[in-house]
Amino acid sequence: MAEILVFSEKDEIAFELLSKGRELKEELGLGVAAALLGQEVEGRSSPYFSYGAEKVYLGESTLLADFYVESYAQALQRVAEEGGAQILLLGSTKRGKELASRVAQKLGAGCITDAIDLRLEGDGLVADRYALGGNTVASQVIKTERKVIAVMPKTFEALPLEAGEGQTVRLELELPEPRVRVVERRAKEGEAVNIEEAEALVCIGRGLGAEEDLEMIWELAVALGAEVGCTKSPASDYGWLSEERIVGLSGKKCNPRLYVGIGISGQIQHTVGILGSKIIVAINKDPQAPIFKIADYGIVGDLYEVVPRLAERLTTP
Repeated sequence: MAEILVFSEKDEIAFELLSKGRELKEELGLGVAAALLGQEVEGRSSPYFSYGAEKVYLGESTLLADFYVESYAQALQRVAEEGGAQILLLGSTKRGKELASRVAQKLGAGCITDAIDLRLEGDGLVADRYALGGNTVASQVIKTERKVIAVMPKTFEALPLEAGEGQTVRLELELPEPRVRVVERRAKEGEAVNIEEAEALVCIGRGLGAEEDLEMIWELAVALGAEVGCTKSPASDYGWLSEERIVGLSGKKCNPRLYVGIGISGQIQHTVGILGSKIIVAINKDPQAPIFKIADYGIVGDLYEVVPRLAERLTTP
């Protein structure tokens, strides 16, 4: 049976894609499979079955210990051809986007990256993605028989089955030596923070006037048990926060239970990263700020008056 094949270097993203694959398989009449590539992948199949994989391909090679994209593209090509994959779903991470285009070329397939939704319309599989700098959504269809689609992390919810089992297929991979080699690794300077997993998120924008004003933002974040994020400017332009804290098209996509936007106008380049939030609170002195259109609660006022009072109220017994 032809297959929907799922792969990501991050298990949690693969589980999201498998959950979506389960939705699509009945209407498309395809099986759902996953690829596990790398070293010591034996024994990692079980959770993949729990999220809906009917078959898991295991591909081990010393050349897959590091992420050499050409090696991974060739390995994934072998897996796709082995199972007759018609649709290949990848995570649209930095590595995933690079891999998607390469494996699509090898398979003679059309390719879409940064998809934010997948749905069936008639006989076609439609992928939505942001276009024109995030100001609109383009709906695209791949016309080739084989399709490679890289989906943004956290687009779909990972829904495990109560129990899952399936077939494990071990492949012998004969991969050529990569043309480049990692000769040295250095730790990336900056903080290690994972705002994508935050249950509460306080974000700042250009409305914050100075770096020293971050102190009151952190006080509010602590009171809420929240992480601090930002639009692009406070990190890339001003250097007040690390780029790991950018939310939006240039950074992370976050789905917190509570999002508080402070001094953020609400341009699409930022808001695409927080549309999955359960509750959105906006604080802005401009009553016409676009962010109020998507906010569940809005406070029109000077952030320098509102934020300290909120923090005080939250910390006062």
